[in-house]
Amino acid sequence: MQPDKYSMKTRPMTQGRKRQRKEPEEGDIFAEEWNVKDKEIAGGQTQYDLDYLFARLSKSQFRSRFKLGIDDMEYIERKGLATIRRHAGDFVRKRLAPALIPNDGRQTPMRGHPVFTAQHATGCCCRGCMEKWHGIKKGHEMTDDEQEYAVNVIMEWIKRQIEQTAHYTNMK
Repeated sequence: MQPDKYSMKTRPMTQGRKRQRKEPEEGDIFAEEWNVKDKEIAGGQTQYDLDYLFARLSKSQFRSRFKLGIDDMEYIERKGLATIRRHAGDFVRKRLAPALIPNDGRQTPMRGHPVFTAQHATGCCCRGCMEKWHGIKKGHEMTDDEQEYAVNVIMEWIKRQIEQTAHYTNMK
């Protein structure tokens, strides 16, 4: 009997395991035009359109499955949002900001800290995702503005999770 070409025993592990990247089509959520749009506000500062970003992220089956658990909520309540923001800044500076990250794509744990969960939910977990979701190219050290942007996205997601949880518990 001839081995089936789809059998795991006859097929090398790399064959057929990766999705082929195709050219973006109009309306494709990963197309270039879907990068975060920003609005000019007073004093020449920029305010990011995070509603637009979160709408895009909600369409991703992988990103939208991340939620803060009870332990995460208790940790945030115990430490406070200012401390969580400092942690987010530290994680971004140490794990995302360098130009070359030897374990890029695997540097952010899936759980263990609310910021880790938020990083995965927002596409701020590795430089590949930062490029895909936020348009911040890999291969260069992230600027202070790019790092601040990542922290703002992470913190906004955490705040929305807290509000959503509070709204849900008030409905009971």
